[in-house]
Amino acid sequence: MRDVAVVGIGMNDFGELWKKSLRTIWAESAFAALSDAGVDSVDLITIGCMSPGLFVGQEHLSSVLADELGMAGVPASRVESACASGGLALRTGFAEVASGLSDTVLVTGVEKMTDVDGADATYALGTAADQEWEGFHGITFPGLYAMLAVAHMEKYGTTSEQLAAVAVKNHANGLLNPHAQYHLKVSVEDVLESTMVADPLHLFDCSPVTDGAAAVVLTTVERAKELSGDRPVVTITGSGLATDTITLANREDLTELAAVRLAAERAYKMAGRKPEDLHVVEVHDCFTIAEVMATEAIGLFDPGYGASAVEDGLTSLQGKIPVNPSGGLKSKGHPVGATGVAQAAEIVTQLRGEAGQRQVEGATIGLAQNMGGSGGSSIVHILEVAS
Repeated sequence: MRDVAVVGIGMNDFGELWKKSLRTIWAESAFAALSDAGVDSVDLITIGCMSPGLFVGQEHLSSVLADELGMAGVPASRVESACASGGLALRTGFAEVASGLSDTVLVTGVEKMTDVDGADATYALGTAADQEWEGFHGITFPGLYAMLAVAHMEKYGTTSEQLAAVAVKNHANGLLNPHAQYHLKVSVEDVLESTMVADPLHLFDCSPVTDGAAAVVLTTVERAKELSGDRPVVTITGSGLATDTITLANREDLTELAAVRLAAERAYKMAGRKPEDLHVVEVHDCFTIAEVMATEAIGLFDPGYGASAVEDGLTSLQGKIPVNPSGGLKSKGHPVGATGVAQAAEIVTQLRGEAGQRQVEGATIGLAQNMGGSGGSSIVHILEVAS
């Protein structure tokens, strides 16, 4: 396999983008990434998008979006793995370049979620769960993650205050991210006093409904060195993908995200790295409990210690291992198909040393973990500054 580098990144401001269409926000991020890379043509376009048919009534994105970019004729494909669609798009592009099928790939993710009302958005997101055994009986994602939270609390003594600390940290980081949906400082008390959505999860434990897009340009390391000038060249050294049973009732242990653990193990093995090698991490915090469980699954903390690690400041920007310096899904926003690509863009920004006030000092190795549904699928990438 050939070594693969990220040579360009781009994303737009996440939020409720009422005046822009899906194709517009996608093109904004794609043009930004192409400009950042210094290229005007690619061999392939990948598009991560969970449910454009339900959100905006538009399927067949490969044709729509390649044409929107003025690249009709270029091979393009949409991939889907629920909320991990962006991470799957990145893995698909990585495989194309690594295998030699393509030399330059535009990897994108997009979701336009606010063109429908709350009930329709809830239904669309609910399709990432088991419709026969979960959705039919009325369970929603807050309810599914609430069950994971209760199990974690029962087994390890995790508290609502510790979960609230995740939201406090990520909102503090989001204040420093100009692309974040929410620039809002919150306290533990704010989280605990917000509306109860699904006990023990409050409104401020949940990520928002978001419009947004993100993109990265992948190419060979050799070409990246020619294009990057004085900037560090960031390579993808590990990629792991795994699935788990989609139905929570069929899982052996509700306190573990098995797909995340397996995906991380595969990414570490490919990269020749261990959790202790990492300097900065982006994980899929669709709910505060998800960040806690994800950091345990990727090996940052032993099972049961992910919550106390946040409370003790280990995952803050100045902590032992900063987690979600972008603000995470909680503050940056969660346009589901775009999230995995946005996570990779944040890690690249950090490894280039271009993150401004949220910069993790000395970061040269990072990890991005993207997850579908309640952990039915997960994708992990390890990125490093090339030597």
